[in-house]
Amino acid sequence: MIAADVPLWAALPAAALLICGGLLTLVGSLGLLRLDSFFARIHAPTMGGTLGAGCVLMASMLVSTALAQRPVFHELLITLFILITAPVTTMLLMRAAVSRQRN
Repeated sequence: MIAADVPLWAALPAAALLICGGLLTLVGSLGLLRLDSFFARIHAPTMGGTLGAGCVLMASMLVSTALAQRPVFHELLITLFILITAPVTTMLLMRAAVSRQRN
């Protein structure tokens, strides 16, 4: 695939979404480094990772739709799985941390 294959109307918003997704993930990673306790650290990467992945998936959906010249919605299923599994994983990690502090 050559960059000229992607139309400009799809390339510009996709590039903006990829930049936003990268910045959100970077902010989440910096929050992981800066915060002091486990309970404070768990929020920044979860939010940054979920929103960052959402932006990347939206950009992928936009470019795939432009290249296929028909609506492509496969990425919505991936987004749904991420939105379901990320909070569940976070809750399980927090419950494990709470139970370790009790012992």
